[in-house]
Amino acid sequence: MPVSSQHKVYLPAAARDNQYLLAEFVLSDELVARFPSSSTEAPYQALYQDLAQKLFALTDQFGLRNVHFIANGKTPVVRFHQEAYVLQTAEQILFFYNPSYHEAHHSFFDPKVRTRKISLLFLATEQPLRSNAASFHQQVTALLTEFKNRLALANLQIKVRDHQHLTYDLFAKAKGSKESYGFKLRSIDARYKARKCELPKHSALTYVIVNLPLSRRLKEQVAIDLQSTAPYLPLYQHVSEQFVSACQQEKLQHLAVLANGLLPLVRNSQYDKSSHGQELQMIGFDHSIENGQLISDLQGDKLVEMMQLVIFATPADQTDMGYGRFMNEVESALRRFAKAVNLQPERDDLTVRFHQHISYHS
Repeated sequence: MPVSSQHKVYLPAAARDNQYLLAEFVLSDELVARFPSSSTEAPYQALYQDLAQKLFALTDQFGLRNVHFIANGKTPVVRFHQEAYVLQTAEQILFFYNPSYHEAHHSFFDPKVRTRKISLLFLATEQPLRSNAASFHQQVTALLTEFKNRLALANLQIKVRDHQHLTYDLFAKAKGSKESYGFKLRSIDARYKARKCELPKHSALTYVIVNLPLSRRLKEQVAIDLQSTAPYLPLYQHVSEQFVSACQQEKLQHLAVLANGLLPLVRNSQYDKSSHGQELQMIGFDHSIENGQLISDLQGDKLVEMMQLVIFATPADQTDMGYGRFMNEVESALRRFAKAVNLQPERDDLTVRFHQHISYHS
């Protein structure tokens, strides 16, 4: 394979793009004190409405068309969809949208409850998203600067997270989607510098999450004893062993295998510790562990609809050209894994989501 081809990964033309920025700051006593309320029914309504109005007043000025104010402690999750939906659970607020044509401004808060932090969510809308990512980032940070000026709070720190991901079916070609595009998958920092967008000191994460539906054919590969206290553990262990083996052959060593029904949130363990709630699981990787890392959470007493397989990229996986070589290794490992567990490309889906994100305080 020519050297240039090794550093490009060819993804289906139908691969879906998403980008969003999440800006968060602590709701301080100083800010709460500006809006004294005699109402016991909705003591924080005036505060939240004022902050939301300040935010939305700036969106037209800075050309941002899909922006949300969140003050209910829930974690935003963003996914591509042809129709626009916002769904809330106890721990999540899920935004489904198509960047090509969905626009919205919404506020989500409980006027009776003082939230710990305020979250401002900015969804990218300018296609093509990847080419316009730096411009979108600059629009958002310019708005945040003006938003901070209008709040006029001493020592206000806003944490900014820029999330970008590409989602596709590994078996798209077998299902008739023949067209593909080559990606070098450069780091966010490198792409932004090329477009004259200089980032402050920041941390960066790159990883892949694979969604594996547990089909009947997959379940039938392992004997399941329903009289056991953990009847599904052999199935999960079978999948885990095949996945880890396939990855190790490509020297991919920072892995997670999850079968617990929770949504994984990947973080750097130097800053965030692993934890989980009723719906979300934070998993922390430490790329400095040279001999690799396997995080496994297999709840054998519970049958899940889908397992999540995570492959975390280390600095060694990034070349001067980007993460194209890393993704070729990931795809090779996944195809080997798919063969080992007898997935059928024409019928089965193996959804791959390539994540890149950065975070810093402004």
